[in-house]
Amino acid sequence: MNNKPNVREIAAEALLTVEKNQAYSNLLLNSLIQKYKLEEKDIPLLTELVYGTLQRKETLDFYLAPFIKKASKLELWVRILLRLSVYQMVYLDRVPDRAVVHEAVEIAKRKGHQGISSLVNGILRSIQREGVPSIEEIADPIEKLALSTSHPVWMVRKWTEQYGMESTAKMCEMNLQPPKQTARVNSSKTSVDEMLGKLEEEGFQARKGDLSIDAIRMEKGTLTKSSLYKEGLLTVQDESSMLVGRALGVEKGDIVLDACSAPGGKTSHILELLNHTGEVTSLDLHKHKVNLVKEQAERLRFANLNVMALDARKAGDEFSEESFDRILVDAPCSGFGVIRRKPDLKYAKSLQDIQKLAEIQLEILRSVSPLLKKGGTLVYSTCTIDWEENSEITEKFLEQHSDFELDQTLPGRLPEMARKYAENGQLQLLPHYFGTDGFYITSFKRKV
Repeated sequence: MNNKPNVREIAAEALLTVEKNQAYSNLLLNSLIQKYKLEEKDIPLLTELVYGTLQRKETLDFYLAPFIKKASKLELWVRILLRLSVYQMVYLDRVPDRAVVHEAVEIAKRKGHQGISSLVNGILRSIQREGVPSIEEIADPIEKLALSTSHPVWMVRKWTEQYGMESTAKMCEMNLQPPKQTARVNSSKTSVDEMLGKLEEEGFQARKGDLSIDAIRMEKGTLTKSSLYKEGLLTVQDESSMLVGRALGVEKGDIVLDACSAPGGKTSHILELLNHTGEVTSLDLHKHKVNLVKEQAERLRFANLNVMALDARKAGDEFSEESFDRILVDAPCSGFGVIRRKPDLKYAKSLQDIQKLAEIQLEILRSVSPLLKKGGTLVYSTCTIDWEENSEITEKFLEQHSDFELDQTLPGRLPEMARKYAENGQLQLLPHYFGTDGFYITSFKRKV
């Protein structure tokens, strides 16, 4: 008898773990695929079920609300099973409703008892018969947008104040789309054109990226299974994230500090651009994350790297003033630019979290800035779109550091497509511009 759970049971397990333990969905999925030795053909469905249900969690709860009489008494795993089922009924055309209901009832029987399976059956059959309630009846446009795209109301209100309703709606809609798999080509060893030819020989389908000159975009195949990845010719990275290494403008022989480096994507890009010259010192707060940076450099065959487990706010205790030609602060942030990859983020963060992060970001910049040589470049970047963590941090830093100024040469180091979004030494990319992660980059110069 085969007791191995099916794809929908594994999806329910993943969603429950995310909700109970605040586990990151992307890491958890990989571990469950390994744990249950899931077949390659089942991975896309599992990914869609988990990400889709997470991305639309608040919309699904709105749809379920009229059909659940004693919501407070409903066990969490039952609510998750109902969300998963309604997601399939509303958003997945290829699965017949009757099959969804049958599968949910069978899972409820295996995990619970007759009463729970009857409850699940009753709720889902009522939805099948009556249909879900309409979001169109909500009068307030911010509440309607928040609910239809499953974002917290406070978040939608904040973004609307910063970017206006039209851009906020486009961002929220983009956050419901699956992200594209992109990779950075190791420019110290090969070129984009050469890499596309080699990938084709291996049976992969890829094309040039839409934004970064270092990027390829996968159309078919899992990149990490390619021999080219194992040989260090490719690194999985979002296109907007690839702009940071270029924005730093490293030159051969530079001594560089990457102050918040894990998991190492930007460190490895800097190493590629230095091409075995100079040295990169990479810091991260957590020892296990520092090992990820080392692993990246080893896979790419770079030795000119010094890695340390150190809080960037204490970098001044370890290094002398004016030790580095260039410094990167890719700061810890709310991550609102990567919600497509980590949909659980939008439910986990609060306004207070943003305020605390802004304090840490400014503190890191204050701590590392004396370590930069006069005439050197300091790049500050985040994978968020919130002004409080981006342009407002830039303003505060400049107010407190008269020996720094905005670097007006930044656009010249960016790909042509991104330049129109760069202004006054700063770049803000929103997710819907290129279908990439939302990203912010500022370049500062230390006055001579």
